[in-house]
Amino acid sequence: MIPEVVGRAVADAHRREWAAVLAATVRVTRDLDLAEECVQDAYAAALEAWVDEVPARPGAWLTTAARHNALDAVRRARTQQAKLHLLVEPPALPAVADDRLRLVFLCCHPALALEAQVALTLRLVCGVATPDVAQAFLVPEPTMAARITRAKKKIATSRIPFRMPAPNALPARLDAVLTVIHLLFTTGHTAPAGPALTRDDLAERALDLARMLRALLPREREVSGLLALLLANHARRTTRTAADGRLLRLEEQDRTAWDSAAIAEADALVVRALRGGDPGRFALQAAIATLHAIAPAYDETDWPQILVLYDELLRRWPSPVVALNRAVAVAMVHGPAAGLAELEALDGDPRLSGYRYLPAAKADLLRRLGRDAEAAAAYERALALTPNESERDFLAGRLAESITSSYIPKS
Repeated sequence: MIPEVVGRAVADAHRREWAAVLAATVRVTRDLDLAEECVQDAYAAALEAWVDEVPARPGAWLTTAARHNALDAVRRARTQQAKLHLLVEPPALPAVADDRLRLVFLCCHPALALEAQVALTLRLVCGVATPDVAQAFLVPEPTMAARITRAKKKIATSRIPFRMPAPNALPARLDAVLTVIHLLFTTGHTAPAGPALTRDDLAERALDLARMLRALLPREREVSGLLALLLANHARRTTRTAADGRLLRLEEQDRTAWDSAAIAEADALVVRALRGGDPGRFALQAAIATLHAIAPAYDETDWPQILVLYDELLRRWPSPVVALNRAVAVAMVHGPAAGLAELEALDGDPRLSGYRYLPAAKADLLRRLGRDAEAAAAYERALALTPNESERDFLAGRLAESITSSYIPKS
């Protein structure tokens, strides 16, 4: 039987080190499937080897083990001679200090469709579970699993080399890389499932990648926008739940406990991202997040300006999720009835059929309009779609309040 302390150490190393170990191993194999297999074997070996003593640097131990596995596999395939030269980095490669960011660029290969690039990178490099990747794309899990498998096969059959693209090729991959980092952060900011509202390890990994990306491409305005967006949202992380884990809405959070240094950094980055021409979608999202962050109180939020930014964001990025968020801003500026009308217009969009925030937002506006029975029905729909336990507790509480209110005779 594996001692509990060893199991916890390996699980923690899997959560924290998977991407770095995989990235280092791909540098040896230049084969994604083979590298993944070698890394999995290294983790399996750790369960036995760490029984005597958990190493001081688990990531280094796992990287060494996985690289040894990779070299053994290459030798067994009698391709050692052909593969050894790949161990040496080509001298003309651009400087990307971190293997994780390097691997993100490698997986975001233009031979794959954009969605396949992003999904593959989230799953393999960032360690996001396939069901969570599926939720991020608003598609069923089997659809996403098939998409990831097809992407891996295309890389193998097309013999796409795992080389870092030349500097002039980086911009062509930038949109996918930005999307990967943003979705990774989103998955950590609000965990799709599980007992806790957040997964700070994923959010912090995304922030690290965003900072490295900005160091690599300091003049790209959308990179500044992405980093600002992440900072403005991450600044609130300690106040989003109460001590007992209960979800706290934005208006309930203690703004004095927000990370003021991160908000100031985000604010400065937004100015750079918006300057010099039409802003991109990350710059616009960052501007919205920063307006929320710098408001001295919830009631003093500049909702009219936020609605203007959502109008522009929706024009540039016609996503149903953006339309939903814009509807909330409409409700804050023009009243809940106007916001509800915007949300009802989204009811027929099949991309939102399993998106829990649509019925949740409708429920909130119905509650504010005093239509408690309809609000209760909407809360029930949202609850049925929500696997995160912290969010479920919040929705269940609101559902109970709406049911109670709907039975109270209106005077």
